Amino acid sequence: MRLGPALQLILTLGFAPLTALADDAGAVLVGVFEWEAPQGWFGGLSGLELSEDGTALTAITDRGRILFARISRDEERISGVEILRSNHLRLQNGRSLIGLTADSEGLAIAPDGTIFVSFEHVHRVARYPEATATAEGLPRPPALRALRGNAGLEALAMDAMGRLYTLPEKAFDDQGRIPVYRWDGAAWSMPFALPGMGGFLPVGADFGPDGRLYLLERDFNLFGFRSRVRSWQIIEDGAGDEKLHLETERRTHDNLEGISVWRDAIGRIRLTMVSDDNFMVFQRSELVEYALPERLAQSRASR
Repeated sequence: MRLGPALQLILTLGFAPLTALADDAGAVLVGVFEWEAPQGWFGGLSGLELSEDGTALTAITDRGRILFARISRDEERISGVEILRSNHLRLQNGRSLIGLTADSEGLAIAPDGTIFVSFEHVHRVARYPEATATAEGLPRPPALRALRGNAGLEALAMDAMGRLYTLPEKAFDDQGRIPVYRWDGAAWSMPFALPGMGGFLPVGADFGPDGRLYLLERDFNLFGFRSRVRSWQIIEDGAGDEKLHLETERRTHDNLEGISVWRDAIGRIRLTMVSDDNFMVFQRSELVEYALPERLAQSRASR
């Protein structure tokens, strides 16, 4: 999501770090890495995928670029990120994405390496057989075409069956729920909705190795950003067993938008999130990592 001039001014006047909000039952902060890179295009990171071991990173920017990187760690914490390659994503006609067509937000990668990206403004989900390939657009049902410009498909995730799930940022139903759209390889459906709560908006999603759908949400006001992570067990036509894993105080982190969920070497579920700096000097590109308490990770792994 791109911030407007008014919000940018608020951030300029009011951005300062505060402490994280966490309790014994929630996620535990592992580390925060401020990611800087010399490339002129770097910034605006909005979608994120990590490999199963947390060492290979794929990300997209909200200006239509995809990048691949290697993560270095000092024990548990990220100590460095090396960008290996990057390129502009392309339209179906082979041209590079530009303008409003380039607002790529959500990222999901299939086991065979096929890349799926969700977009705002021109609301759609595109398939890329590889990063440099031309886009293959998925059908756009009326519900997706009707979304407002800067309130579209922020979150994208793929389940173990290869089905895609996407959530609009600001399209709650009349009961205050977040509609979830699913692509099964042939058609879109809306099998269920997730409960909205507390003014947060969905910005990122991923299925964890435990099979649960993890949702990253954001809240913003005059005093900065708050972030929240919830998860659900997904059945064919619904979501249950909601769990709240993380809810930060304002200005604990920057503008977290992308999330990748994986299991670390000692068996804990790890939540890795990336912030969108909106290409503003007073914001930061961060990689933020939390781990679920070991007892929770172990109990889910044993189910």
